[in-house]
Amino acid sequence: MAGPQPAGASAPALDAGNVTVRYGSFTALEGVSARFEPGLIHAIVGQNGAGKTTFARVAAGLVAPAQGDVLIFGEKVPPGDVLSARAAGVELVHQSFALPPSFTVAEVLQFVSPRRGIFSRKAIERHWQSWLNDIGIDLKADARIQDLPVESQQSAEIARAMVSDARLLILDEPTAVLAPEGIERLFARVRGLKARGVTVFLVLHKIREVLAVADTVTVLRGGRLVTGPVATVGLEPSALSGLIIGDSAGTIDAADRAALTGEGETTHASSTPPARRPGWAGALRIRRATVPGGPYGHGLHGVDLDVDEAEIVGIAGVEGNGQRDLVAAIAGLAPLTAGEIEIGAQRFARQGLAARRKAGLRIIPFERNVEGLSLTSSLWENWCAARLVGRSLFSPAGPRALRRDADAAFQAWDVRYRSPDQPAGSLSGGNAQKVILAREIDAEARLIVAAQPTRGLDIGATAAVWNALRGARDRGAGVLIISSDLDELFDICDKVVVLASGRSVGSFTPPYDIRAVGDAMIAAGGHGQEDLAP
Repeated sequence: MAGPQPAGASAPALDAGNVTVRYGSFTALEGVSARFEPGLIHAIVGQNGAGKTTFARVAAGLVAPAQGDVLIFGEKVPPGDVLSARAAGVELVHQSFALPPSFTVAEVLQFVSPRRGIFSRKAIERHWQSWLNDIGIDLKADARIQDLPVESQQSAEIARAMVSDARLLILDEPTAVLAPEGIERLFARVRGLKARGVTVFLVLHKIREVLAVADTVTVLRGGRLVTGPVATVGLEPSALSGLIIGDSAGTIDAADRAALTGEGETTHASSTPPARRPGWAGALRIRRATVPGGPYGHGLHGVDLDVDEAEIVGIAGVEGNGQRDLVAAIAGLAPLTAGEIEIGAQRFARQGLAARRKAGLRIIPFERNVEGLSLTSSLWENWCAARLVGRSLFSPAGPRALRRDADAAFQAWDVRYRSPDQPAGSLSGGNAQKVILAREIDAEARLIVAAQPTRGLDIGATAAVWNALRGARDRGAGVLIISSDLDELFDICDKVVVLASGRSVGSFTPPYDIRAVGDAMIAAGGHGQEDLAP
């Protein structure tokens, strides 16, 4: 473990000079120059497509800039040279984790460690368990990566980086995959690393998180440096949000902006839904739904749930308490062993997803890069896939027309992209999510199931998603939102239902009492997957 920098050390941890990155005709970073002092926690913020991840990848040697230099603790690092960057002390933890799933934690650490020799499995596990305890990372050395919940996988990634004696640790959107309580534990771990002399870079979206943990903040917009690094002490949320959003700040509703930035007091009351018109039926009706536990978690146990047309219902709960089982059951991917599901007054038993989509079901999945998109396929092919489900082979659907329609949809959703032909995997996380939203929120939707719809999105994109979901509700669709962010649920939902251990344990309406909802999540015996890990 690297110790604190010597007293009087003047070399910045990272000194970027006129860094420019181009992908063909697209400029991801343009002339970015910034100096970051050692021993601090630095936040990098900006809207989706601002260049945050590109900047992190340049620092880690994964991307070679077209021009400009990068110095790490005063040492010039050859452009695009990962080994040199790691030798200088830089480690990057990606948002999408990359550890071998069949390895144990101890095997991962032993593999990246310079420690060599012939050891028994038990000796390796004892050594690395002691090391994990010493650096304050709560992991079992004998646990397999594939069996760990998301938060623990992230901890394993951080541990892997620290084995390499990281002096500059970069975490790319580390909070996007964590529940609120996991975020607090992550920040405590980051502060502990700072106390050990490690400089930490955090690529973040939420202003509350930036002001809670970072010593400085740097703002990028459109690939250019707006400001920074500047101290976060005394920095007002409204000022920071204005720097991030720029000219589009005025397009965000004042109440939404307050909720997203943490400005002032939040009332935890959603907007008033439109009055129901005579003859409207329920969008979703679930009675006594039972699904055995399996790959999605606890299963469901006699769940009742109603979502009316023109209503937004939120599902709250510690992650791993039946949320995935609920979505799988609605989609027909997890058949019920008891109970029934109706979508738009039509009962579904064994019918597949195509029949349910025909009835108006639309789904924004939990994992955009796994369940939501084919990363190697073009953007327009990803967008039109839903329109081809259940369509006759003889139905007219020319590629030129589909590509044109996809292009129009992406522009309406403000997706930052070069061409409809580019692969989905080339987009930033937030823009990839917008492609899914553009595909799923359409005029024929009667029931929209949105699983973590704003995870990883910036302020402007999050507000746009909220407005789109409210707009769908106002047009008569029922909306079911599953989110680990209680503030999000309280801001947008007309009703919030708590799931714990696969059971519905409470229903709440505005004005919401965060303590009462939190008590329902915990007192009912709800626990997350992290509690089930070995």
